[in-house]
Amino acid sequence: MLSLEESLKILKETKALIEGHFILSSGLHSPKYVQCAQLMSKPSKAAQICQSLAKKIKIEINNIDLILSPAMGGIVVGYEIGKLLDVETIFSERVNGKFQLRRGFKIKQDTNVLIVEDVITTGKSSIECSNLVRENKANIVGYACIIDRSDGKTEINDKIISQIKLNIPTYKKENLPKELISIDPVKPGSRNL
Repeated sequence: MLSLEESLKILKETKALIEGHFILSSGLHSPKYVQCAQLMSKPSKAAQICQSLAKKIKIEINNIDLILSPAMGGIVVGYEIGKLLDVETIFSERVNGKFQLRRGFKIKQDTNVLIVEDVITTGKSSIECSNLVRENKANIVGYACIIDRSDGKTEINDKIISQIKLNIPTYKKENLPKELISIDPVKPGSRNL
């Protein structure tokens, strides 16, 4: 498995960890943004991170029937983890602001589902995916992501298996530090597109 230092080096090499003023999908503001799409666009580097995460998942969970990822950011990560674990992988999409299963995807009753994301900050997308799992009377066996930047402040009550934990501060719009106020914000996420 990759160490934290090795993982951070890959994030920086692939320009997946960037600095500026960002509005996250949650609406919170941050001086750093993790753009996993940059990591996933470099297959050999992404493979190293995903292989390490898959090893961690195998140690923690051994009864996964299905992987569910939220669109957009989780699709490629979910696919890679599904390939490494040899587990069927599907994704949910927002329709009128709410996650739904489309494209003929189904979650069978009593299926053991792992929710896989690229980055977890507030856990909102993962929680929305878990609601789909419960609606289909299936079981959530865990949550996994490349980057856990929640700092333990998430609505997810279960353990999050991550390749990297980052403690990056987030701020509400009305509480921005002066160094962020002077920078025009960018909204790089996919929610509300």
